[in-house]
Amino acid sequence: MCRNIRTLHNFEPAANDDEVHAAALQYVRKISGSTRPSQANREAFDRAVEEIAHITRHLLDDLVTSAPPRNREVEAARARARAEKRFAPA
Repeated sequence: MCRNIRTLHNFEPAANDDEVHAAALQYVRKISGSTRPSQANREAFDRAVEEIAHITRHLLDDLVTSAPPRNREVEAARARARAEKRFAPA
């Protein structure tokens, strides 16, 4: 799966529409193999992004968990620490 698509479930505050749209856009780009579709494919590309964003919003609204919500800043700090360790000079 595309590394640019981030987990959106169980965060406080909840994922906003821009984050859901960005994930849908990345998904459609990955599936279609195109970051910018041709003019002939633009309508289908945009429609797919909107439909996937819509379904993703429904999914996120319907998911249930007993785990406490994660904090975005804490998760971002953990990701930065993993990246520093992974890409540190040997």
